[in-house]
Amino acid sequence: MKRITRSEFSELPKVPRLNLINSCMGYKSANLIATRSVDGFENVAIFSSITHLGSDPALLGIIVRPASVPRHTYNNIKTTEYFTVNAITSDIIAQAHQTSAAYDYGISEFEMTGLESEYKEGIEVPFVSGAPLQLLCKYVNEYAITENNTIHVIAAIEAIYVNESLLEDDYWIRLDQGNIVAINGLDGYAEPQLKDRFAYARPSNSLKSLL
Repeated sequence: MKRITRSEFSELPKVPRLNLINSCMGYKSANLIATRSVDGFENVAIFSSITHLGSDPALLGIIVRPASVPRHTYNNIKTTEYFTVNAITSDIIAQAHQTSAAYDYGISEFEMTGLESEYKEGIEVPFVSGAPLQLLCKYVNEYAITENNTIHVIAAIEAIYVNESLLEDDYWIRLDQGNIVAINGLDGYAEPQLKDRFAYARPSNSLKSLL
């Protein structure tokens, strides 16, 4: 097994260092965050930093990179408060990846990549059409991470839209049935397959499969 120390990977060129550090943490969620500016411009961008924070209340967190360059998604979230999180499926990985390009303000990534926006009644922010799992979220708070100047945005999940074929009787969402992908590093996309599902683990009980 190859050992790479901090002093060694710190001296790597930028791209190999990014590849190494971003992939060593394992698979990450792959989602498209869709917003709409106060001027009415649609925006959609890929994120691999969305994490579950709790279920009661239902919260998620997003790591936003330093605002040293324009961050249209972050700015739209701060000014309008609402945004959507949309799962990425295997058939749109190229379009989803292209949303990471630095388009100028006012240029819609929907139009540039071929992704389609959709609106639901009474909701002013767009969703990604065809996504089998969609979340409507509202900005709650944020915390500055001074160690690398990133921002941890906290949001409440206001509504969940999920294809009924993915929803089990106990409200567990079977993601693999929706061809939902994960991200490996910065640019690798994988389609996980469910191997098993287990009952709640307790010291006094034997492990039980739910499948």
